[in-house]
Amino acid sequence: MRDNYGYFEEDQLGKFTDLSLWRRIVFLGRPYWLGALLAVLLSLVVVGCGLSLPYLIRLAVDDFILNTGPAPATRLAGLKHLALAFCALMVFEFLGNFVQVLILEWTGQRIMHRTRQMMFVHLLRLDLKFFHRNPAGRLVTRLTNDIQNMHEMFTSVIVTLFNDGIKLLGILGVLFWMNWHLALAICLLLPLMVGNTLWFSRLARDAFRQIRTHLAKINSFLQESLSGVALIQLFRREESSQGQFSQLNQVFFAKALYQIRVFAVFMPLTELMSALSIGTILWYGGSQVMGGKMTIGMLVAFLSYMRLFFQPMRELSQKYSIVQSALASAERIFQLLDSRETLPLAAKPLRPASGKGEIEFKEVRFGYEPEHPVLDRFSLKIPPGQTLAIVGATGSGKTTIISLLERFYDPDAGEILLDGVDLRDLDPNWLRSQVGLVMQDVLIMPGTIRENILLDGEKSDAALWQILEKAQLARFVRQLPEGLATRVGEGGADFSAGQRQLLAFARILAREPRILVLDEATASVDPESEMLTERAIEATFAGRTNIVIAHRLSTIRRADHILVMAGGKIIEQGSHAELAVANGPYRRLLTIFSAGSGARTENGV
Repeated sequence: MRDNYGYFEEDQLGKFTDLSLWRRIVFLGRPYWLGALLAVLLSLVVVGCGLSLPYLIRLAVDDFILNTGPAPATRLAGLKHLALAFCALMVFEFLGNFVQVLILEWTGQRIMHRTRQMMFVHLLRLDLKFFHRNPAGRLVTRLTNDIQNMHEMFTSVIVTLFNDGIKLLGILGVLFWMNWHLALAICLLLPLMVGNTLWFSRLARDAFRQIRTHLAKINSFLQESLSGVALIQLFRREESSQGQFSQLNQVFFAKALYQIRVFAVFMPLTELMSALSIGTILWYGGSQVMGGKMTIGMLVAFLSYMRLFFQPMRELSQKYSIVQSALASAERIFQLLDSRETLPLAAKPLRPASGKGEIEFKEVRFGYEPEHPVLDRFSLKIPPGQTLAIVGATGSGKTTIISLLERFYDPDAGEILLDGVDLRDLDPNWLRSQVGLVMQDVLIMPGTIRENILLDGEKSDAALWQILEKAQLARFVRQLPEGLATRVGEGGADFSAGQRQLLAFARILAREPRILVLDEATASVDPESEMLTERAIEATFAGRTNIVIAHRLSTIRRADHILVMAGGKIIEQGSHAELAVANGPYRRLLTIFSAGSGARTENGV
């Protein structure tokens, strides 16, 4: 389990300003500007209908209810017309809101679909160093929780904020038109409202930033714990894992309570200012009515407008939490999209039409941490069609050689050549199609056997059965009820370790690469499957340049040339016959191997 949960974005959070974030958020929604424009136009309709209602109430009170001049029938007819107009405006407001919600949901879903696709494609292009420092649970949080927060802001906040902003300005305009003295008295509270909002903005952003950070930590811990639950149970780490999770959960709980306390202060302050405004209207407006300078209908309209004024204020305080949470998520999303941990691509990457499969390492220096090189001035040349075996203790650099050959990493110094061409000048996709890799742990995807072998390729059934015959898997597949169409479970639960290895060889034969790499591919194969595996290896090796990192003597003896490595350097090399009679490290490894009665050694061959 990881003890340090400080990952790539924590040291840079807060570098985005609100303005820069909003610019990038608008950029995400730019392809769907028409939907946003329609929603804004509908806002004008919705706000216009809403602001007309209190004015109709004023007309009803002053012109028909309290005005005793006209005949009762005339007053009733006037009230009827105003009531019908009131209901019609309510219907228009409802329809406008309904259509607006539909447009916003469609637009928000399209924006989030585009953002999620951008993030996933970006992740696939990052190099392995990035994924070594950032666990899967944290990245999944970016693609799920953070995207969902952004979606909620797009669908329920942005246009709502526009609606409320127009409504507030409209209400202030109407109030000044009706009675500027009373409107001016109410505006004296505006600095308090703005100050309260700015204070809340600063605290809420910090609170949501901490919440998102600790939620990602919890997701990372859960992903690692659940994927390694067998190891936890095997070593009786249940209590330790429970303690670690409890600590993470407690910190998250404390951060959530802090956010609640911020809201617990902000919301009552908004209600207090609403009460002060109502009191001001009743005191000043009531005195104006008593002095004959203001009608009762105008006072009722003022009270109604103030109710409408503080309704968006309350909604803004509630929606603001969504905005702050979404902005905190946006920081992480853009931080991930801004990460540029990718291998450099040549201006014109090469895709040679043919080649022999010659490999050469020239004075290569490389370290996962540059100050601690794994390989230093490493040189090696593998002629085309030759089989090279690499043996040595764990940490000697065997797998690093393979990772550099696949160009999962670039060397810090030196060159790696394929048929005389530097790997950095080749198209990475083409290169990886030319180098087939079989590892000890074979990933089997949910799907059919055909899909697992061909992956993105296409072959006829006849060609596929020939591949299965060479890979020693045909007999097993024929025994399955649905043959090639048989679905296999996630992680290959329906296959034994030996069958997974045979399927990996079938994948290689289907791709037909010019170079084959076995990275301890036969280390966990049971003796019963070993014979089938040896036959599959023999068929797969034919006509290719092969590199083998193996623990089995039978596989190593097949090699034309053997390297013995220690500390990132070649300490001995030659054929099996030459090294077996020399009194060197390889002979000692053979002695250990023989003492184990054919079993694998723990630190060598």
